[in-house]
Amino acid sequence: MKKLLLLAGGILAIGILAYGFVGNYFYNFALDVEEEKEFLDDNPHLAESEAVLASVAEEAKIADELFKKETKLGEWQITSTDKLHLQLHADVYENERPTNKWAVVVHGYTSSASSMTRYARHFYEKEYHVVVPDLRGHGNSEGHYIGMGWHDRLDLLQWVNLIIEKDPNAEIVLFGISMGGATVMMASGEESLPDNVKVIVQDCGYSSVSDVFIYQLDDLFGLPEFPIMNAANTVTKWRAGYDLYEASAVDQVAKSDTPMLFIHGDADTFVPYEMLDEVYRAATVEKEKLIIEGAGHGDAEKVDPELYWNTVWSFVERYID
Repeated sequence: MKKLLLLAGGILAIGILAYGFVGNYFYNFALDVEEEKEFLDDNPHLAESEAVLASVAEEAKIADELFKKETKLGEWQITSTDKLHLQLHADVYENERPTNKWAVVVHGYTSSASSMTRYARHFYEKEYHVVVPDLRGHGNSEGHYIGMGWHDRLDLLQWVNLIIEKDPNAEIVLFGISMGGATVMMASGEESLPDNVKVIVQDCGYSSVSDVFIYQLDDLFGLPEFPIMNAANTVTKWRAGYDLYEASAVDQVAKSDTPMLFIHGDADTFVPYEMLDEVYRAATVEKEKLIIEGAGHGDAEKVDPELYWNTVWSFVERYID
């Protein structure tokens, strides 16, 4: 009997160690900012869309460079309200023309504010002040983990409140790409989201953190959800303080009362195109969706910039004139 108990105890200990090892491995793989995200390199799901026209892309690139050269760039800082008290940074383009229109432009996974010039430029040219935050653990913001939009949604509320402190009459659009799209959707369901936020635009955001991780787990490793996600979730709750299964854009959008435009490329296989319908169906607000044919992940604007921006302005200007 004693031998059986020792054997059972040994098996249990091995199981616990294996569970912790697996959880830590996948946490480091996806969420630890200190770990290189090698799976993004040469990832076929992130290859530039064939539908992108080189001449159009070059013209936009030149306009972006000119914007950076000629437009004054400022910066804001906030301290996160959680126990980490992280110092968070944002690039700020204050428009030279007097305006109460503000845009908060949010970047994607492993990216930064400096990568969002294209989108900042378009809002600036429409006479918006533009705030472009670095999310936790990205760019010039502190943090040792990637929040996947969940803790970032609360940081986003702080940026919104800072805008309102500076301009009580501010009319604000929240705009995000990929993880930034998920961030603005997750913020949309917060009761404390001020009425100054008039409209939200999300481009290729995922339905939930668990859904996108389960998809990537199968795509990259051919592994099932159980028990890998359970182990990763245990470690994430311990090391980053959030639950992968709680971090749902679908659930947050369902609680929102802010008009929302949903954009996705139908050739997106990194954040699957099918996730568009999940978040769109969840929304009970005034809403619209734009599907860009032939656009892969994050490439909707590059593939058809005219349709993209005409649709954005047509929707946004219903709520901010």
